[in-house]
Amino acid sequence: MVAISFLFLVCSFSFHLHAVAQPRNSTIRLGSSLTPKPTGKSTWLSPSSLYGFGFYPQGKGYGVGVFLAGVPQRTVVWTANRDDPPLPSTASLVLTTDGRLILQSPPRRDVYIVPDAFQKIAAASMLDTGNFVVYNSDEDRIWQSFQYPTTSILQGQPLSAGKELVLEQEAATASFSRMLVLQVS
Repeated sequence: MVAISFLFLVCSFSFHLHAVAQPRNSTIRLGSSLTPKPTGKSTWLSPSSLYGFGFYPQGKGYGVGVFLAGVPQRTVVWTANRDDPPLPSTASLVLTTDGRLILQSPPRRDVYIVPDAFQKIAAASMLDTGNFVVYNSDEDRIWQSFQYPTTSILQGQPLSAGKELVLEQEAATASFSRMLVLQVS
Protein backbone atom coordinates (compact mmCIF):
# COMPACT_ATOMS: atom_id res chain seq x y z
CA MET A 1 0.00 0.00 0.00
CA VAL A 2 2.87 2.35 0.79
CA ALA A 3 4.40 1.61 -2.64
CA ILE A 4 1.13 2.47 -4.40
CA SER A 5 0.80 5.72 -2.42
CA PHE A 6 4.42 6.61 -3.21
CA LEU A 7 3.88 5.84 -6.93
CA PHE A 8 0.74 7.99 -6.95
CA LEU A 9 2.62 10.84 -5.26
CA VAL A 10 5.50 10.64 -7.78
CA CYS A 11 3.10 10.54 -10.74
CA SER A 12 1.11 13.49 -9.38
CA PHE A 13 4.31 15.50 -8.80
CA SER A 14 5.62 14.66 -12.30
CA PHE A 15 2.32 15.67 -13.88
CA HIS A 16 2.39 18.96 -11.97
CA LEU A 17 5.95 19.72 -13.11
CA HIS A 18 5.07 18.84 -16.70
CA ALA A 19 2.01 21.12 -16.65
CA VAL A 20 3.93 24.02 -15.10
CA ALA A 21 6.87 23.69 -17.51
CA GLN A 22 4.72 23.88 -20.67
CA PRO A 23 5.02 27.26 -22.41
CA ARG A 24 1.93 29.16 -23.43
CA ASN A 25 0.89 28.21 -26.96
CA SER A 26 1.67 30.99 -29.42
CA THR A 27 0.40 29.33 -32.60
CA ILE A 28 -1.53 31.74 -34.81
CA ARG A 29 -4.25 29.83 -36.64
CA LEU A 30 -5.88 30.42 -40.03
CA GLY A 31 -8.71 32.93 -39.78
CA SER A 32 -6.93 35.02 -37.10
CA SER A 33 -6.80 38.78 -37.57
CA LEU A 34 -5.48 41.97 -36.02
CA THR A 35 -6.55 45.60 -36.15
CA PRO A 36 -4.89 48.75 -34.77
CA LYS A 37 -8.17 49.91 -33.24
CA PRO A 38 -8.08 50.17 -29.42
CA THR A 39 -11.17 47.93 -29.24
CA GLY A 40 -9.56 45.10 -31.23
CA LYS A 41 -6.58 42.79 -30.90
CA SER A 42 -3.51 44.54 -32.34
CA THR A 43 -0.69 42.10 -31.53
CA TRP A 44 0.23 38.42 -31.65
CA LEU A 45 2.65 37.92 -28.73
CA SER A 46 5.57 35.53 -28.26
CA PRO A 47 5.16 32.97 -25.44
CA SER A 48 7.03 35.21 -22.95
CA SER A 49 5.24 38.36 -24.23
CA LEU A 50 8.64 39.95 -24.87
CA TYR A 51 8.09 40.30 -28.63
CA GLY A 52 4.96 41.04 -30.60
CA PHE A 53 3.97 40.96 -34.24
CA GLY A 54 1.28 43.34 -35.35
CA PHE A 55 0.39 47.00 -35.49
CA TYR A 56 2.46 49.74 -33.86
CA PRO A 57 2.11 53.56 -34.00
CA GLN A 58 4.00 55.08 -36.93
CA GLY A 59 3.75 58.76 -37.80
CA LYS A 60 0.06 59.66 -38.08
CA GLY A 61 -0.98 56.04 -38.56
CA TYR A 62 0.31 52.53 -38.03
CA GLY A 63 3.01 50.18 -39.26
CA VAL A 64 3.14 46.38 -39.18
CA GLY A 65 6.12 44.51 -37.83
CA VAL A 66 7.93 42.87 -34.93
CA PHE A 67 8.61 44.95 -31.84
CA LEU A 68 9.61 44.65 -28.20
CA ALA A 69 6.22 44.30 -26.55
CA GLY A 70 7.43 43.80 -22.99
CA VAL A 71 8.57 47.41 -22.61
CA PRO A 72 6.59 50.68 -22.41
CA GLN A 73 8.16 52.13 -25.59
CA ARG A 74 7.53 49.71 -28.49
CA THR A 75 10.96 49.36 -30.10
CA VAL A 76 10.48 48.11 -33.66
CA VAL A 77 13.00 45.46 -34.77
CA TRP A 78 11.45 44.37 -38.10
CA THR A 79 9.04 46.18 -40.41
CA ALA A 80 6.78 44.77 -43.11
CA ASN A 81 6.59 46.91 -46.24
CA ARG A 82 8.94 49.48 -44.74
CA ASP A 83 8.67 51.94 -47.64
CA ASP A 84 4.86 52.13 -47.60
CA PRO A 85 3.06 55.08 -45.97
CA PRO A 86 1.51 54.65 -42.49
CA LEU A 87 -1.74 52.71 -42.37
CA PRO A 88 -5.10 54.06 -41.16
CA SER A 89 -6.92 52.68 -38.12
CA THR A 90 -9.29 50.87 -40.49
CA ALA A 91 -6.52 48.51 -41.66
CA SER A 92 -6.50 44.84 -40.70
CA LEU A 93 -3.96 42.05 -40.82
CA VAL A 94 -5.46 38.67 -41.68
CA LEU A 95 -4.13 35.13 -41.81
CA THR A 96 -6.77 33.99 -44.27
CA THR A 97 -8.45 30.60 -44.22
CA ASP A 98 -6.88 29.87 -47.63
CA GLY A 99 -3.33 30.34 -46.30
CA ARG A 100 -2.27 33.93 -47.04
CA LEU A 101 -1.02 36.60 -44.63
CA ILE A 102 -2.38 39.86 -46.00
CA LEU A 103 -2.78 43.46 -45.00
CA GLN A 104 -6.19 44.89 -45.87
CA SER A 105 -6.51 48.66 -45.97
CA PRO A 106 -9.42 49.84 -48.16
CA PRO A 107 -9.45 51.54 -50.61
CA ARG A 108 -5.92 50.20 -51.27
CA ARG A 109 -5.48 46.71 -52.67
CA ASP A 110 -4.58 43.83 -50.37
CA VAL A 111 -0.84 43.61 -49.66
CA TYR A 112 0.91 40.31 -48.99
CA ILE A 113 3.04 40.38 -45.85
CA VAL A 114 4.67 37.09 -46.91
CA PRO A 115 4.85 37.57 -50.69
CA ASP A 116 7.37 34.84 -51.47
CA ALA A 117 5.91 31.88 -49.57
CA PHE A 118 5.87 29.10 -52.15
CA GLN A 119 3.35 27.07 -50.19
CA LYS A 120 0.11 27.87 -48.44
CA ILE A 121 0.48 29.02 -44.86
CA ALA A 122 -1.08 26.68 -42.30
CA ALA A 123 -0.08 28.56 -39.13
CA ALA A 124 2.30 31.20 -37.79
CA SER A 125 4.17 31.94 -34.56
CA MET A 126 5.84 34.89 -32.90
CA LEU A 127 8.90 33.34 -31.24
CA ASP A 128 10.73 34.49 -28.12
CA THR A 129 13.80 35.15 -30.30
CA GLY A 130 11.97 37.98 -32.09
CA ASN A 131 11.52 35.86 -35.23
CA PHE A 132 8.04 35.81 -36.81
CA VAL A 133 7.64 32.44 -38.56
CA VAL A 134 5.04 30.93 -40.90
CA TYR A 135 4.57 27.18 -41.37
CA ASN A 136 3.10 24.86 -43.98
CA SER A 137 0.73 21.99 -43.20
CA ASP A 138 3.72 19.71 -42.42
CA GLU A 139 4.83 22.27 -39.77
CA ASP A 140 7.93 23.16 -41.82
CA ARG A 141 9.10 26.78 -41.71
CA ILE A 142 8.37 28.29 -45.10
CA TRP A 143 9.14 31.93 -44.27
CA GLN A 144 10.62 33.85 -41.34
CA SER A 145 11.30 37.51 -40.63
CA PHE A 146 14.92 36.68 -39.70
CA GLN A 147 15.57 36.01 -43.41
CA TYR A 148 14.54 39.58 -44.31
CA PRO A 149 16.26 42.04 -41.94
CA THR A 150 15.01 45.62 -42.05
CA THR A 151 16.17 47.80 -39.15
CA SER A 152 17.75 45.51 -36.55
CA ILE A 153 19.72 42.32 -36.08
CA LEU A 154 18.70 40.29 -33.06
CA GLN A 155 20.79 37.75 -31.17
CA GLY A 156 20.93 34.56 -33.22
CA GLN A 157 19.76 36.25 -36.44
CA PRO A 158 22.10 35.79 -39.40
CA LEU A 159 22.77 38.54 -41.94
CA SER A 160 23.01 36.52 -45.12
CA ALA A 161 24.96 37.45 -48.24
CA GLY A 162 23.05 39.87 -50.45
CA LYS A 163 20.78 41.10 -47.63
CA GLU A 164 20.74 44.67 -46.37
CA LEU A 165 20.23 46.18 -42.96
CA VAL A 166 18.94 49.75 -43.22
CA LEU A 167 19.16 51.92 -40.11
CA GLU A 168 17.16 55.13 -40.18
CA GLN A 169 17.25 57.98 -37.71
CA GLU A 170 14.87 60.90 -38.07
CA ALA A 171 16.22 64.19 -36.86
CA ALA A 172 13.85 65.78 -34.35
CA THR A 173 13.71 69.18 -36.03
CA ALA A 174 14.84 68.47 -39.58
CA SER A 175 12.81 67.07 -42.45
CA PHE A 176 15.42 64.55 -43.51
CA SER A 177 16.62 61.18 -42.39
CA ARG A 178 20.13 59.86 -42.06
CA MET A 179 20.59 56.35 -43.35
CA LEU A 180 23.24 53.72 -42.87
CA VAL A 181 23.07 50.72 -45.15
CA LEU A 182 25.03 47.59 -44.35
CA GLN A 183 25.32 44.86 -46.91
CA VAL A 184 27.04 41.52 -46.62
CA SER A 185 28.71 40.36 -49.82
